[in-house]
Amino acid sequence: MKSLLRKFPSTRLRRNRSKNSLRSILAESKITVDDLIQPIFIKENLSGYEPIQSMPNINRLGANVLEAELRNIVDTGIKAVALFPVIDEAKKDSVGTEALNQDNFLNVEISKIKDLFPELIIIADVALDPYTDHGHDGVLNKVGDVDNDLSLDVLKNQALSLAKAGADVIAPSDMMDGRIKVIRDALEENNFKETVILSYAAKYSSKFYGPFKDAVESAKFFGNKNKDTYQMSPANKNEALQEVAMDINEGADIVMVKPGMPYLDIVSSVKETFKVPTFVYQVSGEYSMLKGAIDNGWLSEEVMKESILSFKRAGADCILTYAALEVAKEL
Repeated sequence: MKSLLRKFPSTRLRRNRSKNSLRSILAESKITVDDLIQPIFIKENLSGYEPIQSMPNINRLGANVLEAELRNIVDTGIKAVALFPVIDEAKKDSVGTEALNQDNFLNVEISKIKDLFPELIIIADVALDPYTDHGHDGVLNKVGDVDNDLSLDVLKNQALSLAKAGADVIAPSDMMDGRIKVIRDALEENNFKETVILSYAAKYSSKFYGPFKDAVESAKFFGNKNKDTYQMSPANKNEALQEVAMDINEGADIVMVKPGMPYLDIVSSVKETFKVPTFVYQVSGEYSMLKGAIDNGWLSEEVMKESILSFKRAGADCILTYAALEVAKEL
């Protein structure tokens, strides 16, 4: 009787998954603490901590607890924070005047932080939404839309004031056309040649920003208005590459995609196309959505790290995430 030969697959990909150690050393993407940047909300005239209802485990911080919070962050090995101010509502107006005050709340705190933690990289946002009574990122024209060119001069001066205060990285998030060149020229002319520009180059007009508006208390002014005329349409990919190319040509040192997980294809395309330092922002809605599901027991706590790993796999060099401190402690 003729023997029957069993045929086995010559390639067994499962061999490389058989042990924890093998899976670890063969991992194509890994998260380290150097990949993480912690965004922080600091509130003027606040003492202690103020919970943000739409962002589980995230608080607005008063100046009196900022040092302790930063010490906690630095001790995990995180090397950079992104600061977002929540200013006194009485100081808000239609043109964001307080943003240009060299002695404003944010600038004073930046100077203090640099004295306390000189090695900690401070990323300072350039946009007027924390300072305007209408919640937009720039100055409005007569019909209520953001005036691109009128806003540029204000944003340039805001960037200069942040650099003077000691910010290591200036991060324009406003999405005005031409703002990177205006800011870069101003920094060069004022002897801030070493100040890094992190451009929110592909920032989409997304519905994932809701909790952030609560956090900086701009939602109460913003109402049902949107930012569609200056932030990108979620439908567009090629336009994102055009935005990134323009910002690089104007002097951006690092580019960023925002939001994160819904735009992984943009992250990947930007990195593959330009080969420049590329950051991604896991925004408030992404964080709150995952954290809410974790807190309700619907998802495992591991999904937060899995989401961050997806950014690395897509090509991101660094991730701004509200879970940075939590994940860094686990690492």
